[in-house]
Amino acid sequence: MNKQIIRTDQAPRAIGTYSQAVRVGDTVYLSGQIPLVPETMELVQGDMEAQIRRVFDNLKAVAQAANGSLADIVKLNVFLTDLNDFALVNQVMAEYFQEPYPARAAIGVAALPKGAQVEMDAVMVLGD
Repeated sequence: MNKQIIRTDQAPRAIGTYSQAVRVGDTVYLSGQIPLVPETMELVQGDMEAQIRRVFDNLKAVAQAANGSLADIVKLNVFLTDLNDFALVNQVMAEYFQEPYPARAAIGVAALPKGAQVEMDAVMVLGD
């Protein structure tokens, strides 16, 4: 198996023992992104919408580093500390994705790293 490690300065660096993404064949596994600002490695300032947008921007940067885009994402996992924010995720996601949308799961969790309120990871397939 040939693994290619994907890394970009346009997204937060890994804060643990993981890579931003790993490509195997045409499949890219994007690690979970929380709303960290890449330059400061601090949580984005602002409300929940700002956190959701920062997460999508981080995922977009990692996807681009792998020579893909958000349109290539086939599976998206959303982790929320408050499932009442689910509708807001849908609203913001509609600005970042077009139909056909990826498969998705939304999971309520007790806590996320660094006190974030949202985290997302994804699987992306490149090529036809």
